[in-house]
Order: sequence, then structure tokens, then C-alpha cells
Amino acid sequence: MPKIGPYTLDNKLILAPMAGVTDLPFRQLCRKNGAAMAVSEMVIADTKFWNSRKSKFRLNHTGEPSPKSVQIAGSDPAMLAHAAAENVRRGAEIIDINMGCPAKKVCNKAAGSALMRDEPLVEEILRAVVQAVDVPVTLKMRTGWSPDEKNALRIAQLAEAIGISALAVHGRTRQCGYSGNAEYDTIARIKAAVSIPVFANGDIDSPEKAKQVLQHTGADGLLIGRAAQGRPWIFKEINHYLDTGEHLPALPQDEVGKALLAHVQSLHTFYGDLMGVRIARKHVGWYLKNSENNQPFKATFNLLETPKEQLDDLMAFFGVRTANLSHTG
Repeated sequence: MPKIGPYTLDNKLILAPMAGVTDLPFRQLCRKNGAAMAVSEMVIADTKFWNSRKSKFRLNHTGEPSPKSVQIAGSDPAMLAHAAAENVRRGAEIIDINMGCPAKKVCNKAAGSALMRDEPLVEEILRAVVQAVDVPVTLKMRTGWSPDEKNALRIAQLAEAIGISALAVHGRTRQCGYSGNAEYDTIARIKAAVSIPVFANGDIDSPEKAKQVLQHTGADGLLIGRAAQGRPWIFKEINHYLDTGEHLPALPQDEVGKALLAHVQSLHTFYGDLMGVRIARKHVGWYLKNSENNQPFKATFNLLETPKEQLDDLMAFFGVRTANLSHTG
């Protein structure tokens, strides 16, 4: 099984960091459904913003199973080093550096995947963060800035030389965003060129695709991102398929309902009534995206203002009698 520093993972699947998605309730849910590790949504490196309400939730790792991986984002080496050390002081066991986010608001600040255009700065950042902490440091990146500027292989070799413990590579450039299809040839070349663990990321949305990408790239493991939204049990499905070559039966609708109810309850508890209700809406949309008659339900659900109204509405939709439930697994 993959090893990141002193941590041997239970399997080959990691929940990818996603801003606005991989909060503590969702990370815990995915871990219970078979993810070997779950990376936090990115935390801005400038600690003067950590007193904001959003950052306080993002920095919360209460009750989270080991290894706790925290992703930091920024472009100033000293600031990133300080943020890494501070996160370790707060309990982070792995620090992940974001050089993969394609969002304009991140790239416009020369952070995320924009960093890949400045290899000397990449080197400065990696050295500063590795020297600042005594825990493993990992790097998440894309294949490059654009299809004509693919430099992930050079950065991977640089990262290994500096002491990065593992790499996660999304098979798209920054310019591609999330459009088109991910390509895995670049990831295969990186895996062949370095000796540290390499995790493949991008468009892995089924057990068959997971097996195909592992075979094509030779990667040590996979990061699952958008495919887990509204389907946290995908980790269980992929693990079972990789172990046995067989598919688990589809999750019955009432079990989907129980999982969703438990997830929504955990959001209400974690964020409080007002924020919890608002954040639950997008998760409910993801769970129900393939359900019949979901549009009328979602339209009315998104107008509900209290936790009780949301839970009652979901219980009625799924025919579940009680909201006092534990999620699948």
C-alpha cells in the first residue's frame, strides 16, 4: 500500500482537496466509506486571515482520523513555511502544497497552478516548506500551465530532490480547467522518473476507470474528487472492485436517503443552523443529481430555512422514518 512518510495508507484511494467541499463532515464521511486519507480544502497561507469565520471552519480537525493532511495555498515562500508550521502545531500530520487549483481568483494571485509558470519560485517554496516542518510535505499539481507548457515532469524531479514525500498530479493543464478529458501519459512519465509515491487525479469516476488509470500510469494510488460529491460510497465501490474484480450492488435508495440525512445532520451540527442549512443545499443537489423528479424537489428544498424543515423534507422524499441515523459503512 502507498506510504507517505511514516504513514502507510490502508488502500490506494484518497479524497482530493476541493474548496468548498472537503470540509470536516465530508472528510469524515468519506473516510468511513473507504477513503484511506482525506485532504482538507485549501487554507490560505496568510495567517492574518485565519480569524475569519470561513478559515476557522477550514482549520477544524476535531475527531479526524490520522493521517490528517492539510493543504495550504499561496505564493510567498516564507508565508507558506509559517502556515505549514502553524498547521503542524495545530495537529496537521501531512502538509500539502497547492499548485493545482485552476481558479482565476487563486491564479490571479500567482498561487495554485499559476506557480508552475515560475520554476525558481516553485523551488523556493518547496525548500521553505520542507525545511519548516518535521512532517511529510506533499505537492499537488497539474501537468503544466497549458498544453504547450507542460513542465510537471521537471517539477516532479525537482520536488523529489528537495524532499517532497509524495506527488498528486491532475491530468490537465491549468488552461484546460476541468474541460475535455484528463490525460494520463504525463502522469505515467512522472511515475517512471521519480521514486516517491505518485497519485493520479482527474476524471476517475468509476471502479473500471480507477483500475484503468492505475494500470496505465503505474501510479501508487488515486485521488478522487468530483466523483465523490453526492456519492461518498464511491471509495467503497472502487476498493471492492480493485480487490475482487466484482461490483458491489447499487446502493438502495433508502440507504442513499439515510446517508444523505446523516450528512445533512452533521453539517447542521458543524456549522450551526444558518450556515448548515445553506451548505446542505449544494450537497443535497449532488446526491440527487441522478434521481427522478429531482428538479421540483430541489427547487422547494432550496427555499427551506431551518434544519427541521430540511430533515423532514428529505425523510418524506426518501420514505425514511427517522432522521436519527448513521451514514453508510
